[in-house]
Amino acid sequence: MTNSVANTARLIGAGLRALLVLTVLCGVLYPLAVTGIAQVAFDDRANGSEIKDGDGRVVGSSLIGQSYDLPKQNPDDPEEVARPDLRWFQPRPSHGLGANSVNTQYALILSGATNKAADNPDLVGQVEDARAAVIADNTTAAHTVKPQDVPADAVTSSGSGLDPDISPAYARLQVHRVAERSGLDVRQVERLVEKHTEGRTLGFLGEPRVNVLRLNVALKALAAESG
Repeated sequence: MTNSVANTARLIGAGLRALLVLTVLCGVLYPLAVTGIAQVAFDDRANGSEIKDGDGRVVGSSLIGQSYDLPKQNPDDPEEVARPDLRWFQPRPSHGLGANSVNTQYALILSGATNKAADNPDLVGQVEDARAAVIADNTTAAHTVKPQDVPADAVTSSGSGLDPDISPAYARLQVHRVAERSGLDVRQVERLVEKHTEGRTLGFLGEPRVNVLRLNVALKALAAESG
């Protein structure tokens, strides 16, 4: 009986010591080491790929798209459709899985696409309406946008609905409107787009792209300097 109690106590003690050691190693030292390495080697990505404006304020993440809309005239009206603020470069449409009343920066409650077929009447209608809006919004007194000028990403949402990037073609399409609304020279805005156009990852993965948030932060700084 005495031996049985002693063996049980020894096993429990060994188990508790193992639990303590593994807790310290896996629950404290390992997370601290990984966090420290991430902060030193990948500081930007470890902190959410945050983007800051000229005043040092965090304005968003380079990984998640956001909208640039005018304030609603009646914030309590859920049926009121937000209108784009045409001073800024606009992202892809964000038609996704629903609306959300908590984070109104993007019109999604979950990340995902509509999963509608290409010939779905609702999707076709959305694309046609979006194309007409893009043409109307980006046509200026000195520049006319033609239907064939509108790229696919200007009228369709991405698979996640949260794409932070647009194609260089869509960015260039918006140049004349942004220049007019911001009081800038068209060539200035074109150079801004060229500067913020990223090539394919590793030279062959994906497509050239422009991060909308980074571009708009640079646009704000350029407008402030020119003003």
